[in-house]
Amino acid sequence: AMTATGALSARKSAAVARGVATRGIYAVRAENAELWDVEGKRYIDLAAGIAVNNTGHRHPKIMEAVARQAQDFTHTCFHVAPFEGYIGLAERLNALTPGAFDKKTMLATTGAEAVENAVKMARAHTGRSGVVAFSGAFHGRTLLGMALTGKVAPYKKGFGAMPPEIVHAPFPNAFHGVTEEDALAHLERLFASSLDPERVAAIIIEPVQGEGGFTVAPFGFLRALREICDRHGIVFIADEVQAGMARTGRMFGVDHAGVAPDLVTMAKGLAGGFPLSAVTGRAAIVDAPGPGGVGGTYAGNPLAVAASHAVLDVIEDERLCERADRIGEIIRARLTAIAARQGMERIGEVRGLGAMNAFELVRDRQSRAPDPALATAIVAEAEARGLILLSCGTRYNVIRLLPPLTIPMEQLDEALDIIEASIEAAAQKTA
Repeated sequence: AMTATGALSARKSAAVARGVATRGIYAVRAENAELWDVEGKRYIDLAAGIAVNNTGHRHPKIMEAVARQAQDFTHTCFHVAPFEGYIGLAERLNALTPGAFDKKTMLATTGAEAVENAVKMARAHTGRSGVVAFSGAFHGRTLLGMALTGKVAPYKKGFGAMPPEIVHAPFPNAFHGVTEEDALAHLERLFASSLDPERVAAIIIEPVQGEGGFTVAPFGFLRALREICDRHGIVFIADEVQAGMARTGRMFGVDHAGVAPDLVTMAKGLAGGFPLSAVTGRAAIVDAPGPGGVGGTYAGNPLAVAASHAVLDVIEDERLCERADRIGEIIRARLTAIAARQGMERIGEVRGLGAMNAFELVRDRQSRAPDPALATAIVAEAEARGLILLSCGTRYNVIRLLPPLTIPMEQLDEALDIIEASIEAAAQKTA
């Protein structure tokens, strides 16, 4: 007889676009760091909906805030009938983001929209059109988002011409032989040979690359970019869609570097499972587009806004920045210990910031050649053992760990035990 998963999988193949990639875990219920599928199988969730449920699945305070808002209204369109929740959230984000200057905020629905609107603001403010992004970057799947993204397959393949005047500079990655100095020198060469810095509206960077492999931007590099932007009148955009909202042990990834971006883009963890994004930054830049120049029908959805207020309360009340640091210490200590064991030479590097951690899989530590097959095998082994993991990396050979920041510590330990067993089993199968 066909399983419930098999039946849904068949229906999905017949009805859903092929380009929408999925796993074989059909969810029916989730609570904090746990998820149950149609077979009744329990999983520990170290994906958190791709860094969305930093506050866990169905946090009681968030569910309560959304239920309360649903009693009043679910949608008015902020352009038609504005409401206090949006204004209050803008005030809070203006205060929370780095930088002691006047700020303003616009709300949207997706991370890609936040990025597109940040670039629109930068272009309107500077009167320039060029944008510098980085290799391995991920900024979304819309036309501008995928143009800014620093990875062709699968994000740009077959989708035609990209917008002009978007260039990619190398992201510093010591493990792959790109030092901070190399990356800065390359950027200066780019400005000398390809793109006049006086034509550049914005430089956009993730303080910790997400899809690119959880590579942490050196803090000195972020400070150098800030200085380059100041020198040339370029808008510095920090894409905090995956690194933001307490994930790295600070509210925002750039906080570690002591850098104040001109604009910050947020989404994912911002509303704890409800679709919401934001652009917050210097008032003069955010205000550059005229009335009607930015917005959207669903932008700043009332239910998501209510959820976001609750998320900000929970981050503060439950001290989730501190908890992210503690979780990260436990994860990195355990992964480092596993990597140090005999026969674990295929773990090339363990890295991360706060609770945004990953390990990179290689064929051997000398060549550092990628081992994507091992990464795939580990994810499959973990899934069979009741653990949801995600891979990432420009070479598809990195496993990322995104536990909810509210995960009970005994579940974190259980997850790490499963990871250890999964690495062992997968290493034998792909030897």
